[in-house]
This record gives sequence, structure tokens and C-alpha cells, in this order.
Amino acid sequence: MMDNIWNVFYSLRIQDIFDIAIISVMLSVLLVWFRDRASRFVFVGISLLGIVYILARFFQLYLTTIVLQGFFAILLFVLVVIFQEDLRRFFEYIASWGIMKKSAPSATANKGSAEIIARTVANLARRKIGALIVIQGIEPLDRHLRGGNALDGALSQPLLESIFDPHSAGHDGAVLIDGNRVVRFGCHLPLSPDVGQYTNLGLRHTAARGLSERSDAICIVVSEERGTISLARGEHLEEIATAAGLETVLESFYAQKNPAKTTHPFYRWLKENTREKVVAILFACVLWFIFGYQGASIRRDFVIPIEYVNLSPRWFIESPRETKARIILSGPFQAFRLLDQATLKVALDLSQVENGKQEITLTRDMVNVPSNISLVEIKPSRIRITASPLVSMQLPVEVVTENVPPPGLVVQRITVSPPFIRVLAPRTLRQNITRIRTEPIDLRSFNGTRTISPKLVLPADVQFETPRPPSVSVTVRMGRTPFRRGTQN
Repeated sequence: MMDNIWNVFYSLRIQDIFDIAIISVMLSVLLVWFRDRASRFVFVGISLLGIVYILARFFQLYLTTIVLQGFFAILLFVLVVIFQEDLRRFFEYIASWGIMKKSAPSATANKGSAEIIARTVANLARRKIGALIVIQGIEPLDRHLRGGNALDGALSQPLLESIFDPHSAGHDGAVLIDGNRVVRFGCHLPLSPDVGQYTNLGLRHTAARGLSERSDAICIVVSEERGTISLARGEHLEEIATAAGLETVLESFYAQKNPAKTTHPFYRWLKENTREKVVAILFACVLWFIFGYQGASIRRDFVIPIEYVNLSPRWFIESPRETKARIILSGPFQAFRLLDQATLKVALDLSQVENGKQEITLTRDMVNVPSNISLVEIKPSRIRITASPLVSMQLPVEVVTENVPPPGLVVQRITVSPPFIRVLAPRTLRQNITRIRTEPIDLRSFNGTRTISPKLVLPADVQFETPRPPSVSVTVRMGRTPFRRGTQN
């Protein structure tokens, strides 16, 4: 048992360590993300099925593996519907990591903002003036907000009280605060679809919980009927008894959004959510051992193409020539699962080719195999080719036609310009190449004299001197059929 464990340990490569680290980070982010959400129960259920699937594969339970594979194939589409809002918010959360604010408010400014908001809310509650205040977290809120007016003013108690004054035009909407700035006012928020557990909720409370369910923002609600203060955060809505309690909550929120830079962000990230990180590392190690561990080596045969590369345009390889090779590869089973056979090929370098017959040895460096797979054998081990230089030739252009002109028309003359084209042809074939033909020209489409530019058809193993094919113009001159009178007796 211990020998097997040590074998696994010694077989670890640097790629495997990075593999486990990346999966661990991804799993820890998912665990932290779903920890405080109602959809976590669906996530837990799917995770349990995933564990059953892993165990079924490990113990080679064929029927269970096949059934769960089909289930997960369908589940992939179902997850998009179930976690639609969570996935969208999750990707926004990841994207927000790269957003670095130019000037984050200091701890003193955060404390001052929390004090201003708490004092204003307490004053509004005492006067029973309804209010809805949104304090933005890290995630963007643009897609959740509707309407409103841009303000971007400094946060102050007179400004907030003037906005929520019953005679103000935007007092029924929500105020958006980001840091120590009032960004917008008069905004409309999405309503919560699940408020059955709360009784006597007004529209402001429903809207506050609707936004807090969809983002990391917190919403403060002042009831104009009861004069109470409520706080919506995540999927929870709670009543705050005093202004001091609200100020404490706001200071904690601001501290999480803009933490003091006493330590490096990476070390701070390591200290947070330790339990989720440990579970993620253990689960990633199990996944690597089941799906990624590269144990005993196996051998497999492949038939791959031979590509002749770096051949000068002035040289020609005569037929017949080898186009396929058989190779034997050796490596772990998991490495072959990631191998794309379409990328395997033999690259035969012909930059040093010589005139006449020659033999080239196929070596391992000519085959592009991954680093964790070794090449055992290549068949054939040698390839014989015959190379000859291309010579320049000037050949006449022959116009090829098909069918006959429409009734009443005849072809009077066909001219081509230029009449000759220069090409490159193998020296051994130059005696057999006498002309270049055009693509067939259909005379049925002519109702008069026309000039067209047909494509040129090169003989086998012949190429143009220039990379771009030359163009020719063919003029077909048409005439009327002469009328003949009949002879009378």
C-alpha cells in the first residue's frame, strides 16, 4: 500500500501540480460562492451524484457509469436554466476581480459614510418618511437598475433627506451609493419572487430583497407606515432596532469591500474561507488521482501523414512518393485520452534536397508527439525520393470550348491575350508538356461578341512562376449565320 502511495508521489510532474492547483482554486471559488445561496442545495445534490459517478468509474460499475453519463449530458442544459442568474452573477464576480479602482475610500471616509447613512436613516424613520437606499458592493448593478437620474454627488445628510422628501420627484425610487458618492436617485429595482416567509411587506421591502438576492449590494429600507428600519443582504431581510446597530453593519460592509491594506491581497485570500479551500484541495487531489494519474504505460499504433516541408519552389519531388507512415507510441493511458490524433504528422524537411535519387532517414524529432508520450518506432524508417529542379518554360494558351452557339450565330474568331504563359515544370517532363488549356467556355451563353477571363488549367506537376496565377482574356467574336435562298425549277 505504502509503495503504491510513494509511486504516485514520485510520479508527480510540475504539470500535475499546476493541474491540481488550478482545479483547487476553481472548486474553492465555487464552494464559497454557493455557500450562502439557496441554490446551494441543488449544487450539493449534483455534487453527490458526481461523487457516485467517480466511485462508479473507480470500481468499474459499467451500468451506473453509463446511466450517469447520459444523465450529466442532459443535466448540462438543465443547469443553464437552474443556475442562469447564479452563473451570470458568478462570471460578473470573477470579472470584478480585475477591476481596480483608482482611489478607494480610506477607512476614515468609510466610517464617515456609514455614520452619515445611519444618522440620515434614523432621522427619516423617526419622521416616518419612506426611503430605499442601495449601497453598492463589488459587483456591477447596471443590469439590475431601471430608470433614475445620474447625480454623482458627495454623500451628505441634507442631500439624502432632500431626495426622499415627499415633495421630491424621485422620493419613490431608490438611491444608489457607491463609497462616499451618491451615484443615482429615483431608480427602480427588481422585485423578489420569494417573499412568502415575510408578512406585510411593502413594495420597497420587496424591491430591496429582490436586488440583494441578485447582487452583493445591501439595501436599507425605511417604512413610512411603521417607521422601522430594515436591512436586505443576500437572501435575508432583517429589522434593525437602532441607528448604532445599522452603523456597525455598514462599517463592516465597507471594511469587506475596501479592506485595509495591512497585508498582501494574496496572503489575505489564503487566510479566508480555510474550510472551503481544504475541501477543494482534497477533492481536486481525488479527481486528479482518478482522472489524471498517469500510471503504467501502454502502447498504441497510429497511421499518420507525411508532410514534405521547406521544399524550395524551384524543386520538384517526382511520384510515386510515400504519403503515410506508421508509428508506435508509448505512454500513460491518461495521456492518450488528451492526445489529438489529427495533430500527429511526420514533417520531412527538404531544405537540403539534392538533384536525383536520395534516401532520408525518419527520426523521432520529425514527429510532433507530446512530452509525456514517447515514440517507440517509425515504419518505414527510411524514405526514398527523387528530386529534380524545375525549369522555366513558355507555353501557348489553348482555348477550350464546349457546346454550340445559339441558333443564328456562329463563331468567327477566338483570340487570347497574352497568347503565351511562363510556367515551371520538372526537367524530366518538359518534353511532354506542350500547352496550357483554359477551363471550358460554354458557347451557349453567348448572344454576341464577348470577352471573358477564364481560369487556366495546369498540367500535373506544373506551377506558375509567380505565386499569383496570371490572368488571360479570351475574346469570342460571333457572327450571324449566312442566309441561303432555295433554287427554283
